[in-house]
Amino acid sequence: MTPQRRTALVSVVAAAVLIVVKLVTGLATDSLGLLSEAIHSGTDLAAALLTFFAVGVSRRPADRGHAYGHEKAEHLSALAEAVLLAAASLFIVWRALARLTGGAHPEVDAPWWAFAVIGFVIVIDASRAVISLRASRRYRSAALAANALHFAGDLAGTLAVLVGLVLVRGGFEQADSAAALFVAILVLVAAGRLMRVNVDVLMDRTPADAQSAARRAIAALDPPVDLRRLRLREAAGHHFADVVIGVRPGAAVGQGHAVADAVEAAVEAALPGADVIVHVEPREGGDEALRERALAAALLIPRVREIHNVVVLRNGGRTEVSLHLKLPGDLSLEDAHGIATRVEAAIAEAIPEIDAVQTHLEPLSEPTDVTDAAPGEAARAAEHVRRAVLEVAGCEPREVRLLRTEEGLVVFITLGVERETTLAEAHRLASAIEARLREARPEIAEVVVHTEP
Repeated sequence: MTPQRRTALVSVVAAAVLIVVKLVTGLATDSLGLLSEAIHSGTDLAAALLTFFAVGVSRRPADRGHAYGHEKAEHLSALAEAVLLAAASLFIVWRALARLTGGAHPEVDAPWWAFAVIGFVIVIDASRAVISLRASRRYRSAALAANALHFAGDLAGTLAVLVGLVLVRGGFEQADSAAALFVAILVLVAAGRLMRVNVDVLMDRTPADAQSAARRAIAALDPPVDLRRLRLREAAGHHFADVVIGVRPGAAVGQGHAVADAVEAAVEAALPGADVIVHVEPREGGDEALRERALAAALLIPRVREIHNVVVLRNGGRTEVSLHLKLPGDLSLEDAHGIATRVEAAIAEAIPEIDAVQTHLEPLSEPTDVTDAAPGEAARAAEHVRRAVLEVAGCEPREVRLLRTEEGLVVFITLGVERETTLAEAHRLASAIEARLREARPEIAEVVVHTEP
Protein backbone atom coordinates (compact mmCIF):
# COMPACT_ATOMS: atom_id res chain seq x y z
CA MET A 1 0.00 0.00 0.00
CA THR A 2 1.32 3.42 -0.99
CA PRO A 3 1.89 6.16 1.63
CA GLN A 4 -0.94 8.18 0.08
CA ARG A 5 -3.42 5.32 0.52
CA ARG A 6 -2.22 4.70 4.09
CA THR A 7 -2.94 8.34 4.89
CA ALA A 8 -6.40 8.04 3.32
CA LEU A 9 -7.06 4.84 5.28
CA VAL A 10 -6.20 6.62 8.55
CA SER A 11 -8.81 9.24 7.60
CA VAL A 12 -11.42 6.50 7.01
CA VAL A 13 -10.85 4.98 10.44
CA ALA A 14 -10.84 8.38 12.18
CA ALA A 15 -14.07 9.47 10.45
CA ALA A 16 -15.83 6.22 11.46
CA VAL A 17 -14.80 6.65 15.11
CA LEU A 18 -15.91 10.29 15.17
CA ILE A 19 -19.32 9.48 13.68
CA VAL A 20 -20.06 7.04 16.47
CA VAL A 21 -18.78 9.37 19.21
CA LYS A 22 -20.60 12.49 17.96
CA LEU A 23 -23.83 10.71 17.10
CA VAL A 24 -24.11 8.97 20.49
CA THR A 25 -23.24 12.13 22.39
CA GLY A 26 -25.55 14.30 20.26
CA LEU A 27 -28.52 11.96 20.78
CA ALA A 28 -27.82 11.72 24.50
CA THR A 29 -27.63 15.50 24.95
CA ASP A 30 -30.13 16.55 22.21
CA SER A 31 -27.38 18.87 20.85
CA LEU A 32 -28.05 19.91 17.26
CA GLY A 33 -24.45 21.12 17.11
CA LEU A 34 -23.08 17.66 17.87
CA LEU A 35 -25.63 16.00 15.57
CA SER A 36 -24.58 18.38 12.79
CA GLU A 37 -20.98 17.46 13.45
CA ALA A 38 -21.96 13.75 13.28
CA ILE A 39 -23.52 14.37 9.86
CA HIS A 40 -20.43 16.33 8.89
CA SER A 41 -18.25 13.39 9.92
CA GLY A 42 -20.56 11.09 7.97
CA THR A 43 -19.79 13.03 4.82
CA ASP A 44 -16.13 12.93 5.81
CA LEU A 45 -16.32 9.15 5.99
CA ALA A 46 -17.80 8.98 2.52
CA ALA A 47 -15.20 11.49 1.30
CA ALA A 48 -12.36 9.57 2.94
CA LEU A 49 -13.56 6.36 1.29
CA LEU A 50 -13.70 8.17 -2.05
CA THR A 51 -10.21 9.55 -1.45
CA PHE A 52 -8.93 6.09 -0.53
CA PHE A 53 -10.32 4.76 -3.80
CA ALA A 54 -9.29 7.76 -5.91
CA VAL A 55 -5.69 7.87 -4.70
CA GLY A 56 -5.32 4.21 -5.64
CA VAL A 57 -6.82 4.77 -9.08
CA SER A 58 -4.87 7.97 -9.78
CA ARG A 59 -1.51 6.26 -9.22
CA ARG A 60 -2.13 3.72 -11.96
CA PRO A 61 0.16 4.16 -14.97
CA ALA A 62 -1.18 5.40 -18.29
CA ASP A 63 -2.75 2.74 -20.49
CA ARG A 64 -4.33 2.53 -23.95
CA GLY A 65 -7.65 3.89 -22.77
CA HIS A 66 -6.14 6.57 -20.51
CA ALA A 67 -3.10 7.91 -22.35
CA TYR A 68 -2.67 10.79 -19.89
CA GLY A 69 -2.92 8.60 -16.79
CA HIS A 70 -5.64 8.47 -14.11
CA GLU A 71 -4.79 11.54 -12.01
CA LYS A 72 -8.19 13.18 -12.54
CA ALA A 73 -9.78 10.46 -10.41
CA GLU A 74 -8.60 12.47 -7.39
CA HIS A 75 -10.46 15.55 -8.61
CA LEU A 76 -13.62 13.57 -9.31
CA SER A 77 -13.40 12.28 -5.75
CA ALA A 78 -12.89 15.77 -4.34
CA LEU A 79 -15.84 17.11 -6.37
CA ALA A 80 -18.12 14.33 -5.13
CA GLU A 81 -16.96 15.09 -1.60
CA ALA A 82 -17.84 18.76 -2.05
CA VAL A 83 -21.38 17.85 -3.21
CA LEU A 84 -21.89 15.68 -0.13
CA LEU A 85 -20.63 18.44 2.13
CA ALA A 86 -22.96 21.00 0.55
CA ALA A 87 -26.01 18.73 0.86
CA ALA A 88 -25.27 17.95 4.53
CA SER A 89 -24.67 21.59 5.40
CA LEU A 90 -27.97 22.67 3.80
CA PHE A 91 -29.79 20.15 5.97
CA ILE A 92 -28.04 21.50 9.05
CA VAL A 93 -28.94 25.09 8.06
CA TRP A 94 -32.59 24.10 7.78
CA ARG A 95 -32.66 22.45 11.21
CA ALA A 96 -30.71 25.26 12.90
CA LEU A 97 -32.96 27.98 11.46
CA ALA A 98 -36.03 26.03 12.52
CA ARG A 99 -34.82 26.02 16.13
CA LEU A 100 -33.61 29.63 16.10
CA THR A 101 -36.98 30.86 14.79
CA GLY A 102 -38.90 29.28 17.66
CA GLY A 103 -39.69 25.84 16.33
CA ALA A 104 -40.33 23.07 18.87
CA HIS A 105 -37.18 21.23 19.86
CA PRO A 106 -35.93 19.16 22.82
CA GLU A 107 -34.00 20.85 25.58
CA VAL A 108 -30.23 20.64 25.13
CA ASP A 109 -28.30 18.95 27.93
CA ALA A 110 -24.58 19.73 28.47
CA PRO A 111 -23.10 17.31 31.04
CA TRP A 112 -19.40 17.26 31.84
CA TRP A 113 -18.73 14.10 29.89
CA ALA A 114 -19.99 15.81 26.70
CA PHE A 115 -17.12 18.27 27.06
CA ALA A 116 -14.69 15.36 27.49
CA VAL A 117 -16.01 13.86 24.25
CA ILE A 118 -15.56 17.18 22.46
CA GLY A 119 -11.98 17.39 23.75
CA PHE A 120 -11.31 13.92 22.34
CA VAL A 121 -12.84 14.97 18.98
CA ILE A 122 -10.69 18.10 18.86
CA VAL A 123 -7.53 16.03 19.33
CA ILE A 124 -8.60 13.66 16.51
CA ASP A 125 -9.55 16.51 14.15
CA ALA A 126 -6.29 18.37 14.72
CA SER A 127 -4.19 15.23 14.25
CA ARG A 128 -5.76 14.10 11.00
CA ALA A 129 -5.76 17.64 9.57
CA VAL A 130 -2.02 17.92 10.17
CA ILE A 131 -1.33 14.40 8.81
CA SER A 132 -3.36 14.97 5.62
CA LEU A 133 -1.87 18.42 5.03
CA ARG A 134 1.70 17.12 5.27
CA ALA A 135 0.91 14.17 3.00
CA SER A 136 -0.80 16.41 0.40
CA ARG A 137 2.25 18.67 0.25
CA ARG A 138 4.67 15.77 0.06
CA TYR A 139 2.80 13.89 -2.67
CA ARG A 140 1.08 16.91 -4.32
CA SER A 141 -2.30 15.19 -3.97
CA ALA A 142 -5.51 17.15 -4.58
CA ALA A 143 -7.64 14.55 -2.78
CA LEU A 144 -5.47 14.61 0.35
CA ALA A 145 -5.43 18.42 0.27
CA ALA A 146 -9.24 18.35 0.17
CA ASN A 147 -9.25 16.05 3.19
CA ALA A 148 -6.91 18.37 5.09
CA LEU A 149 -9.23 21.32 4.37
CA HIS A 150 -12.25 19.38 5.58
CA PHE A 151 -10.55 18.23 8.74
CA ALA A 152 -9.53 21.80 9.50
CA GLY A 153 -13.18 22.77 8.98
CA ASP A 154 -14.17 19.96 11.34
CA LEU A 155 -11.83 21.35 13.95
CA ALA A 156 -13.31 24.83 13.64
CA GLY A 157 -16.83 23.39 13.76
CA THR A 158 -16.06 21.33 16.84
CA LEU A 159 -14.68 24.41 18.59
CA ALA A 160 -17.90 26.24 17.70
CA VAL A 161 -19.95 23.39 19.16
CA LEU A 162 -17.80 23.56 22.31
CA VAL A 163 -18.51 27.27 22.65
CA GLY A 164 -22.22 26.62 22.05
CA LEU A 165 -22.43 24.01 24.79
CA VAL A 166 -20.56 26.26 27.21
CA LEU A 167 -23.14 28.98 26.53
CA VAL A 168 -25.98 26.46 26.93
CA ARG A 169 -24.71 25.64 30.42
CA GLY A 170 -24.72 29.39 31.04
CA GLY A 171 -28.42 29.60 30.17
CA PHE A 172 -28.32 30.48 26.44
CA GLU A 173 -30.39 27.61 24.96
CA GLN A 174 -30.14 28.81 21.34
CA ALA A 175 -26.34 28.92 21.41
CA ASP A 176 -26.25 25.26 20.33
CA SER A 177 -28.35 25.98 17.24
CA ALA A 178 -26.21 29.02 16.47
CA ALA A 179 -23.11 26.83 16.66
CA ALA A 180 -24.75 24.33 14.30
CA LEU A 181 -25.54 27.15 11.87
CA PHE A 182 -21.93 28.32 12.05
CA VAL A 183 -20.72 24.80 11.26
CA ALA A 184 -23.10 24.59 8.30
CA ILE A 185 -21.93 27.90 6.84
CA LEU A 186 -18.32 26.85 7.35
CA VAL A 187 -18.96 23.62 5.48
CA LEU A 188 -20.77 25.43 2.66
CA VAL A 189 -17.84 27.79 2.15
CA ALA A 190 -15.40 24.87 2.09
CA ALA A 191 -17.62 22.95 -0.32
CA GLY A 192 -17.88 25.92 -2.67
CA ARG A 193 -14.11 26.37 -2.69
CA LEU A 194 -13.59 22.67 -3.38
CA MET A 195 -16.08 22.69 -6.23
CA ARG A 196 -14.47 25.69 -7.88
CA VAL A 197 -10.92 24.32 -7.65
CA ASN A 198 -11.73 20.83 -8.86
CA VAL A 199 -14.13 21.91 -11.61
CA ASP A 200 -11.31 24.15 -12.92
CA VAL A 201 -9.02 21.12 -13.13
CA LEU A 202 -11.64 18.83 -14.66
CA MET A 203 -12.47 21.53 -17.25
CA ASP A 204 -8.73 21.91 -18.03
CA ARG A 205 -8.64 25.51 -16.88
CA THR A 206 -5.13 26.87 -17.38
CA PRO A 207 -3.27 27.18 -14.05
CA ALA A 208 -2.23 30.86 -14.15
CA ASP A 209 0.86 30.59 -11.95
CA ALA A 210 2.21 27.59 -13.84
CA GLN A 211 1.50 29.29 -17.18
CA SER A 212 3.46 32.38 -16.12
CA ALA A 213 6.37 30.29 -14.83
CA ALA A 214 6.59 28.31 -18.09
CA ARG A 215 6.46 31.47 -20.24
CA ARG A 216 9.22 33.09 -18.18
CA ALA A 217 11.38 29.99 -18.55
CA ILE A 218 10.96 29.93 -22.35
CA ALA A 219 11.51 33.70 -22.64
CA ALA A 220 14.82 33.35 -20.76
CA LEU A 221 16.30 30.96 -23.35
CA ASP A 222 19.28 32.16 -25.36
CA PRO A 223 19.07 32.35 -28.34
CA PRO A 224 15.44 33.52 -28.14
CA VAL A 225 12.67 31.11 -29.11
CA ASP A 226 9.65 32.01 -31.24
CA LEU A 227 6.83 30.81 -28.95
CA ARG A 228 3.67 30.28 -30.99
CA ARG A 229 1.44 28.61 -28.40
CA LEU A 230 1.61 27.34 -24.84
CA ARG A 231 -1.24 25.27 -23.42
CA LEU A 232 -1.18 23.93 -19.87
CA ARG A 233 -3.46 21.73 -17.83
CA GLU A 234 -3.09 20.13 -14.42
CA ALA A 235 -4.19 16.91 -12.73
CA ALA A 236 -3.28 15.82 -9.21
CA GLY A 237 -0.42 18.31 -9.07
CA HIS A 238 1.03 17.02 -12.36
CA HIS A 239 1.30 19.50 -15.26
CA PHE A 240 0.85 18.70 -18.95
CA ALA A 241 2.32 21.25 -21.38
CA ASP A 242 1.69 21.54 -25.12
CA VAL A 243 4.18 23.96 -26.71
CA VAL A 244 4.41 25.12 -30.34
CA ILE A 245 7.55 26.96 -31.45
CA GLY A 246 8.68 28.41 -34.77
CA VAL A 247 12.08 27.91 -36.40
CA ARG A 248 13.43 29.32 -39.63
CA PRO A 249 12.23 27.37 -42.69
CA GLY A 250 15.75 26.33 -43.75
CA ALA A 251 16.75 24.94 -40.37
CA ALA A 252 17.96 21.35 -40.35
CA VAL A 253 15.99 18.68 -38.49
CA GLY A 254 18.75 18.48 -35.90
CA GLN A 255 18.57 22.22 -35.27
CA GLY A 256 14.81 22.15 -34.75
CA HIS A 257 15.17 19.16 -32.42
CA ALA A 258 17.84 20.95 -30.38
CA VAL A 259 15.58 23.98 -29.92
CA ALA A 260 12.70 21.70 -28.88
CA ASP A 261 14.94 19.97 -26.33
CA ALA A 262 15.95 23.34 -24.87
CA VAL A 263 12.28 24.40 -24.52
CA GLU A 264 11.35 21.06 -22.94
CA ALA A 265 14.18 21.31 -20.41
CA ALA A 266 13.23 24.91 -19.54
CA VAL A 267 9.58 24.05 -18.89
CA GLU A 268 10.49 20.97 -16.85
CA ALA A 269 12.86 23.08 -14.73
CA ALA A 270 10.07 25.61 -14.08
CA LEU A 271 7.43 22.91 -13.46
CA PRO A 272 9.19 19.83 -12.03
CA GLY A 273 7.70 16.57 -13.22
CA ALA A 274 5.78 18.20 -16.07
CA ASP A 275 4.90 16.16 -19.17
CA VAL A 276 6.05 18.44 -22.02
CA ILE A 277 5.37 18.02 -25.74
CA VAL A 278 7.04 20.49 -28.13
CA HIS A 279 5.86 20.86 -31.74
CA VAL A 280 8.17 22.62 -34.20
CA GLU A 281 6.78 24.68 -37.11
CA PRO A 282 8.54 26.73 -39.81
CA ARG A 283 8.36 30.46 -39.19
CA GLU A 284 6.29 32.46 -41.62
CA GLY A 285 6.74 36.07 -42.59
CA GLY A 286 9.85 38.22 -42.58
CA ASP A 287 12.57 38.64 -45.18
CA GLU A 288 14.42 35.50 -44.18
CA ALA A 289 11.36 33.35 -44.82
CA LEU A 290 10.79 35.00 -48.21
CA ARG A 291 14.41 34.36 -49.21
CA GLU A 292 14.14 30.72 -48.21
CA ARG A 293 10.91 30.25 -50.17
CA ALA A 294 12.31 32.03 -53.24
CA LEU A 295 15.45 29.89 -53.17
CA ALA A 296 13.45 26.67 -52.83
CA ALA A 297 11.16 27.59 -55.76
CA ALA A 298 14.06 28.57 -58.04
CA LEU A 299 16.04 25.38 -57.43
CA LEU A 300 13.10 23.31 -58.73
CA ILE A 301 13.67 24.61 -62.29
CA PRO A 302 15.78 22.23 -64.45
CA ARG A 303 19.37 23.26 -65.36
CA VAL A 304 19.57 25.75 -62.47
CA ARG A 305 22.84 24.89 -60.78
CA GLU A 306 23.52 27.67 -58.31
CA ILE A 307 21.71 30.68 -56.81
CA HIS A 308 23.20 33.34 -54.56
CA ASN A 309 22.71 36.93 -53.41
CA VAL A 310 18.96 36.50 -52.85
CA VAL A 311 17.73 39.90 -51.65
CA VAL A 312 14.26 41.06 -50.57
CA LEU A 313 13.53 44.70 -51.50
CA ARG A 314 10.62 46.67 -50.02
CA ASN A 315 9.68 50.04 -51.47
CA GLY A 316 6.42 51.96 -51.18
CA GLY A 317 4.35 48.93 -50.26
CA ARG A 318 5.87 46.79 -53.02
CA THR A 319 7.97 43.71 -52.34
CA GLU A 320 10.54 42.55 -54.88
CA VAL A 321 13.13 39.77 -54.92
CA SER A 322 16.44 39.90 -56.76
CA LEU A 323 18.86 37.01 -57.17
CA HIS A 324 21.94 35.90 -59.06
CA LEU A 325 21.32 32.85 -61.21
CA LYS A 326 24.23 30.68 -62.39
CA LEU A 327 23.70 28.56 -65.52
CA PRO A 328 26.03 26.50 -67.73
CA GLY A 329 28.34 28.83 -69.69
CA ASP A 330 27.72 27.10 -73.04
CA LEU A 331 24.02 28.02 -73.04
CA SER A 332 22.83 30.58 -75.58
CA LEU A 333 21.50 33.81 -74.17
CA GLU A 334 18.07 32.94 -75.50
CA ASP A 335 18.01 29.61 -73.63
CA ALA A 336 19.41 31.21 -70.48
CA HIS A 337 16.74 33.93 -70.62
CA GLY A 338 14.04 31.27 -70.98
CA ILE A 339 15.27 29.50 -67.85
CA ALA A 340 15.38 32.80 -65.96
CA THR A 341 11.79 33.53 -67.02
CA ARG A 342 10.68 30.15 -65.66
CA VAL A 343 12.52 30.85 -62.41
CA GLU A 344 10.77 34.20 -62.04
CA ALA A 345 7.38 32.62 -62.73
CA ALA A 346 8.02 29.80 -60.23
CA ILE A 347 8.92 32.28 -57.48
CA ALA A 348 5.91 34.49 -58.24
CA GLU A 349 3.60 31.44 -58.06
CA ALA A 350 5.15 30.12 -54.83
CA ILE A 351 5.09 33.54 -53.10
CA PRO A 352 1.97 35.48 -54.14
CA GLU A 353 2.86 38.43 -51.89
CA ILE A 354 5.91 39.23 -54.07
CA ASP A 355 5.22 41.93 -56.68
CA ALA A 356 8.25 41.38 -58.94
CA VAL A 357 11.31 39.14 -59.41
CA GLN A 358 14.61 40.30 -60.92
CA THR A 359 17.29 37.83 -62.03
CA HIS A 360 20.94 38.43 -62.87
CA LEU A 361 22.47 35.78 -65.13
CA GLU A 362 26.01 34.47 -64.56
CA PRO A 363 27.95 31.63 -66.23
CA LEU A 364 28.65 28.66 -64.04
CA SER A 365 32.37 28.30 -63.38
CA GLU A 366 33.83 25.40 -65.30
CA PRO A 367 36.46 23.06 -63.84
CA THR A 368 39.96 24.57 -64.19
CA ASP A 369 43.21 22.69 -64.68
CA VAL A 370 45.72 23.58 -61.95
CA THR A 371 49.31 22.77 -61.10
CA ASP A 372 51.47 23.48 -58.09
CA ALA A 373 53.33 26.77 -58.33
CA ALA A 374 57.04 26.54 -59.16
CA PRO A 375 59.20 26.35 -56.01
CA GLY A 376 60.79 29.76 -56.46
CA GLU A 377 57.53 31.44 -57.37
CA ALA A 378 55.77 29.71 -54.46
CA ALA A 379 58.41 30.84 -51.97
CA ARG A 380 58.25 34.48 -53.07
CA ALA A 381 54.46 34.53 -53.11
CA ALA A 382 54.29 32.81 -49.72
CA GLU A 383 56.52 35.49 -48.22
CA HIS A 384 54.25 38.22 -49.59
CA VAL A 385 51.26 36.40 -48.15
CA ARG A 386 52.94 36.05 -44.75
CA ARG A 387 53.77 39.80 -44.60
CA ALA A 388 50.28 40.85 -45.75
CA VAL A 389 48.58 38.67 -43.16
CA LEU A 390 50.94 39.89 -40.43
CA GLU A 391 50.25 43.54 -41.32
CA VAL A 392 46.48 43.18 -41.48
CA ALA A 393 45.74 40.59 -38.79
CA GLY A 394 48.78 40.97 -36.52
CA CYS A 395 49.62 37.28 -36.74
CA GLU A 396 51.08 34.84 -39.24
CA PRO A 397 48.84 32.50 -41.26
CA ARG A 398 48.48 28.94 -40.05
CA GLU A 399 48.71 27.56 -43.56
CA VAL A 400 49.42 28.88 -47.08
CA ARG A 401 48.90 26.93 -50.30
CA LEU A 402 49.48 28.20 -53.86
CA LEU A 403 48.24 26.79 -57.18
CA ARG A 404 48.91 27.92 -60.77
CA THR A 405 45.93 28.25 -63.19
CA GLU A 406 45.56 29.74 -66.65
CA GLU A 407 44.19 32.95 -65.06
CA GLY A 408 47.03 33.23 -62.55
CA LEU A 409 47.90 32.22 -58.99
CA VAL A 410 45.24 30.95 -56.59
CA VAL A 411 46.13 31.44 -52.93
CA PHE A 412 44.54 29.48 -50.09
CA ILE A 413 45.14 30.93 -46.61
CA THR A 414 44.10 29.56 -43.23
CA LEU A 415 43.92 32.32 -40.62
CA GLY A 416 43.48 31.82 -36.89
CA VAL A 417 41.42 34.44 -35.02
CA GLU A 418 40.22 34.83 -31.41
CA ARG A 419 37.23 32.71 -30.41
CA GLU A 420 35.14 35.74 -29.46
CA THR A 421 35.69 37.40 -32.88
CA THR A 422 32.38 38.01 -34.65
CA LEU A 423 31.71 36.63 -38.11
CA ALA A 424 31.50 40.17 -39.47
CA GLU A 425 34.95 41.05 -38.08
CA ALA A 426 36.46 37.82 -39.43
CA HIS A 427 35.05 38.59 -42.87
CA ARG A 428 36.47 42.11 -42.72
CA LEU A 429 39.96 40.71 -41.98
CA ALA A 430 39.70 38.23 -44.85
CA SER A 431 38.61 40.96 -47.29
CA ALA A 432 41.45 43.26 -46.16
CA ILE A 433 44.03 40.50 -46.67
CA GLU A 434 42.65 39.75 -50.13
CA ALA A 435 42.80 43.44 -51.13
CA ARG A 436 46.37 43.80 -49.81
CA LEU A 437 47.58 40.75 -51.76
CA ARG A 438 45.91 41.79 -55.02
CA GLU A 439 47.55 45.20 -54.71
CA ALA A 440 51.00 43.73 -54.03
CA ARG A 441 50.83 40.84 -56.53
CA PRO A 442 48.62 41.59 -59.58
CA GLU A 443 49.28 38.10 -60.95
CA ILE A 444 47.18 36.62 -58.16
CA ALA A 445 43.85 35.60 -59.74
CA GLU A 446 42.01 34.40 -56.63
CA VAL A 447 42.47 34.62 -52.85
CA VAL A 448 40.53 32.30 -50.54
CA VAL A 449 40.91 33.09 -46.83
CA HIS A 450 39.56 30.53 -44.37
CA THR A 451 39.14 31.86 -40.83
CA GLU A 452 38.93 29.58 -37.83
CA PRO A 453 39.17 30.03 -34.04
